[in-house]
Amino acid sequence: MQQKKDQQQEKVAGGICLDCGAEHAFYEGDARTHCLELMQLLEQEKRIDLQAQREAADPRLSTASLFGEARGKMFGVLVCRDTSGSQQILRAFSGQYNGRWEVAGWAPPLFNVETFTRIYDDIEPRIKELGRTLQTADHGSPQWQEQTQQRRQLSQQWMCEIHTLYTLTNFRGRQRSLAEAFTGRGGIPTGTGDCCAPKLFNQAVKENLTPLGLAEFYWGRENASRTRRHGQFYPSCASKCAPILGFMLCGLDELQIHA
Repeated sequence: MQQKKDQQQEKVAGGICLDCGAEHAFYEGDARTHCLELMQLLEQEKRIDLQAQREAADPRLSTASLFGEARGKMFGVLVCRDTSGSQQILRAFSGQYNGRWEVAGWAPPLFNVETFTRIYDDIEPRIKELGRTLQTADHGSPQWQEQTQQRRQLSQQWMCEIHTLYTLTNFRGRQRSLAEAFTGRGGIPTGTGDCCAPKLFNQAVKENLTPLGLAEFYWGRENASRTRRHGQFYPSCASKCAPILGFMLCGLDELQIHA
């Protein structure tokens, strides 16, 4: 009983908000129980399109790939309360799932997928073409140096354009771009905003829900650095989530008082 109580009070997300200057924190609550239920479903169904009938299941949404060369991924559950007082459970997976950003029953990304795809389809082939050309150029030659610089500049342009697509909305109804909300040092890491927690809090704001608890777990073959293992729970990451969650959580304390 004491262990469960300690888990509920465990800080799993948070960060400093540039708007108000305060550090906001969020806790596990009862979310672990719902994560365990989700684990059972994943084990039983071996797919993530849980709203589809088995005969209509999409092979690309099978969990088999999580145990192969692609390795596993993080999943998260956010326990919320709606305006009528009923409990609502939100689910998310990190990043894409076999090239899919949107899957029914899971929190969507923080950007418009059509716009993202258009930018990706325009720039990504040019970056790959430069990469192929570099493989045939003499390393260190003037041609190699020029094409390396072009590829670097194109990659930076790509990331800047992608980052402008992300819209973060907090519980005060304020919106910021990824760059405006980010508190980390140096550049914004690739994948910032694509983890479970930002997706879940963003969906909660959009649906006018009050979050009460969060838990995230890893499902599949352990990652290459061996810092994530199958079936284990982890807090939101420090490098990509903490620098934006401070802003995203701003205003939630007041909501929870009245929840």
